[in-house]
Amino acid sequence: MRERTTGHGRGAVITGLGIVAPNGVGTDAYWKAVREGMAFLDGISREGCEHFPLRVAGQVRGFEPGAVIEERYLVQTDRFTHFAMAAADLAVEDALLPAAEMSPFAVGVVTAAGSGGGAFGQRELQQLWGKGPRYVGPYQSIAWFYAASTGQISIRGGFKGPCGVVANDEAGGLDAIAHACRSIRRGADAMVVGAAEAPLAPYSIVCQLGYEEMSLAREPGRAYLPFTEDARGFAPGEGGAMLVVEEEGAALRRGARVRGRILGHAATFTGPSQWERSREGLAQAIRVALADADCAPEQIDVVFADALGVPAADRAEALALTDALGTHGRRVPVTAPKTGFGRAYCAAPALDVAAAVLAMEHRVVPPTPYVTDVCHDLDLVTGTSRSAEPRTALVLSRGLMGCNAALVLRGPEGDY
Repeated sequence: MRERTTGHGRGAVITGLGIVAPNGVGTDAYWKAVREGMAFLDGISREGCEHFPLRVAGQVRGFEPGAVIEERYLVQTDRFTHFAMAAADLAVEDALLPAAEMSPFAVGVVTAAGSGGGAFGQRELQQLWGKGPRYVGPYQSIAWFYAASTGQISIRGGFKGPCGVVANDEAGGLDAIAHACRSIRRGADAMVVGAAEAPLAPYSIVCQLGYEEMSLAREPGRAYLPFTEDARGFAPGEGGAMLVVEEEGAALRRGARVRGRILGHAATFTGPSQWERSREGLAQAIRVALADADCAPEQIDVVFADALGVPAADRAEALALTDALGTHGRRVPVTAPKTGFGRAYCAAPALDVAAAVLAMEHRVVPPTPYVTDVCHDLDLVTGTSRSAEPRTALVLSRGLMGCNAALVLRGPEGDY
């Protein structure tokens, strides 16, 4: 029998959001930018990146990790973990999670990562080849590792419950949330879960240049235009989002504010860069996620699209929505806020989940920045936000290596 994501009698609710993104640090700043459709793609300004073909990305600016993270953690971690630790702090604070009063074994951590700490690893390897092994720091062995964020958040917060990391392509951001829900079903009271990425360093960019799907446009306004005839790939981004997910009964007993409910999840695999086949895989993920959520297609009020920006992939996603949702797939509002600040790999769907929760709270569907003329049969929200009453959201993600995932969320008011 297929295991339900949220389990029987131990539902998973979102009680805290923490965000570090190119369009804002903190929930309020992030939501203001998303709601208003503000654009934050820009020329890459990082040292050593000036001569690469990749010119446009979403960069987190004004973030000073030393202001929020202790020095002993800073020296042993990469920028992607700085993002994750800062976002985790914000999420725990937002949830008012009384971690000090809880058993440390009742709280766990799950993160997703696509590449790990490229900047830290590059620096230490340069020391190795330029000066010798005695100049390589001892933290090289852990800082680059894709599991570093889970480990450091767990150590720093004293969270000794079930911990894990999803080493996957972009869809891993949704898979990590499903993993956290299953941990709650199996007995955890709370999970700190999400994803953060920092792919804008010289070594990391060189690795990404092998992705045919990445946009090499020089103008920010033309770099990331999914679902249009001008689509030419995606612009990468950095940052991420962390959530506090709790067992519903425990959250209600302590009087926590429920920001959203996680109802269903599913994942499929269709192969690297086989975008025509992703239609079938994504549609199947949607169907199974809806079944897991006990949700009818017509109950979906808004879709946060994967929005790769590759013509074949965009067409496959639009068709997958119709395949899985029927005619409702052509009528339901669709949005892709990430076009305004970049596709941050595993962190992209985590940021979409945060945006979906906020959209349901504020009763509005945010727009898709930069995009105007849509060439697919779907109701993509562009220009300005649309007033609506979204109660149930579908978040989609696909990875460059062929993974597909769908997550069904509901607002805090409960079932239909």
